[in-house]
Amino acid sequence: MQLKQICLIDITISNLPLILNIETSTKKCSVALSKGKDVVLEKSIISEKYSHSEKLTVFIQEVMNDSEYNLNDLNAISVSKGPGSYTGLRIGVTIAKGLCYALEKPLLSVSTLKSMALSLSNKKSFYDVYCPMIDARRMEVFTAIYTQNNDLVEEIQAKVITKDSFNDLSLKKVLFFGDGALKCKDLLWSENFSFEEGIHPSAIDMVELSFEKYMNKDFEDVIYFEPFYLKDFILGEKK
Repeated sequence: MQLKQICLIDITISNLPLILNIETSTKKCSVALSKGKDVVLEKSIISEKYSHSEKLTVFIQEVMNDSEYNLNDLNAISVSKGPGSYTGLRIGVTIAKGLCYALEKPLLSVSTLKSMALSLSNKKSFYDVYCPMIDARRMEVFTAIYTQNNDLVEEIQAKVITKDSFNDLSLKKVLFFGDGALKCKDLLWSENFSFEEGIHPSAIDMVELSFEKYMNKDFEDVIYFEPFYLKDFILGEKK
């Protein structure tokens, strides 16, 4: 279990939106408070037990308490909409919608895969395309393909990985990453394919996209918004 708190900057510029970003789509539960495109404070934990229901509201309270702001100062709440863990997404969206309703604040949603791709393309700009992968059990992953400019070039899908997957990209420099990428490493081979380990969706990765959506007034309907599950929930057998 990995727990961390990051305090990056102290921002007092009043004309930039203050946004609470929530990420719960995988085993990482993460909350980031942002001012404009800058992170004020972030708290996160990576747990194989998916402790989102225990940690999320605590992290939100601690982030606000440790900053100079309170919940009423927020301009919006942003949530990672998926795809990802059915339970994790449901918890994150439920809490986000509850805050929006109680505080009368707008709701923003950010694609989990898009935010992952943006983060990696900002850090490693020398690849042609970026392929985030979220583990969907067995040899299936939630994935999509993005350019250096974060444009979507292959739609989000649940993809079963075989040795022939992504053959059409073998002449491009491709970066695969996310908790679903490592299990595909032995199957996908090309001298142009690279793999980045230890990458999980994070609320910090959402900040830039949340800010852009806020400025464009791209808000969700708080009552009717649902996560992008991509696949129907299947209850596993009890052991």
